[in-house]
Amino acid sequence: MKFELFLLEHWMNRYQFADPPIEFDIASSTGPQWTLGELMNLLDEDERQRLFETKLVYTDGPGSRPLREAIAEMQGVSPEDILVLTGASEALLALFFKAAQTGANVVLPFPSFPPFAEMPRSFGTETRFYRLRPENQFRIDTEEIKGLVDANTKLILVNSPHNPTGATISDDELTSLHEFASERGVQLVVDEVYHPIYHGRETASASRLPSATVLGDFSKAFCLSGLRVGWMVERDRARMNEYLNARGYFTVSSAVINETLATHATRLRETIFDKAREVAGKNLALLEKFFAEHSDALDWVRPQGGMTVFPCLRSGADARSFCEGAAAEGVLLAPGDCFGMPAHFRLGFAASGDRFSAAIERLSDFVKKHSARVSAV
Repeated sequence: MKFELFLLEHWMNRYQFADPPIEFDIASSTGPQWTLGELMNLLDEDERQRLFETKLVYTDGPGSRPLREAIAEMQGVSPEDILVLTGASEALLALFFKAAQTGANVVLPFPSFPPFAEMPRSFGTETRFYRLRPENQFRIDTEEIKGLVDANTKLILVNSPHNPTGATISDDELTSLHEFASERGVQLVVDEVYHPIYHGRETASASRLPSATVLGDFSKAFCLSGLRVGWMVERDRARMNEYLNARGYFTVSSAVINETLATHATRLRETIFDKAREVAGKNLALLEKFFAEHSDALDWVRPQGGMTVFPCLRSGADARSFCEGAAAEGVLLAPGDCFGMPAHFRLGFAASGDRFSAAIERLSDFVKKHSARVSAV
């Protein structure tokens, strides 16, 4: 078994952790950053003192009871339906490990976060893709999904809000897909790590659907990627027991400090979400002006949710050299070949926070120079 090169991580590590680091990171898919001090300043004195008294030991395998209770209250489920994991990444590992049966297939979005496809492929599972097409506003087509399902389909994965396009699925469409999957005994997995960050139509959490497996984490909407904590909502007891057993082999438990901070963050979520919405909304307005100005060179689909967009070069050329040129000017984008769509690139509009306006000005200057060079050829 061998993983293909993780192009996105290879690209991001090349620039994010360079010395010195790149000046403007607008490739990252996370939200406005928080420091430990800023988060702790939201706690009262007693809460801070209890945090300092935390014993540095293992946590309970499913996650600490306070954290599971806090997440369960947010999701509208029982604490017994919550499994805490090392980010959404461990949740995906457990899901695809369990789905890896002889002759099995899984139905996945394309484009998508690369591990969606690479994990099952590495386990020998057939991967079937439904397409999010720019000419269709990156719509998640439930009829196309249904047409890919057969008797050997183990799971359908939906990512909404979607990374990298920002597309979302409506409540009615997701309910219909849930009913379709339930009738056929197919597991519906909904990755909603960007919920509840929307830019127009808002949708409800998939945790309202009794047979759905729902993934969340503290990296995207919560903007606390350094905690490396995620969760799974799973009401099916047999599946939950299998995932918990797998976690025992994978990572045993999370870091106790991280779980404690995640518990506080969950209780303070509206403050955190409000900051993410404010920054994302302000920066999205700047993006609208940017793409209007450069409509001769770039095309885009306005995102319905999340904190990323997936524009393309109107020329249809491979965007890697474009992204390398932008990086040379101090602006980090993620080339579309990392997602299997070379003419596109991912642009994150929240991680850089208040520096986004300066980043867009720098990028605008680069686009003008790049367009002039292309025209001169």
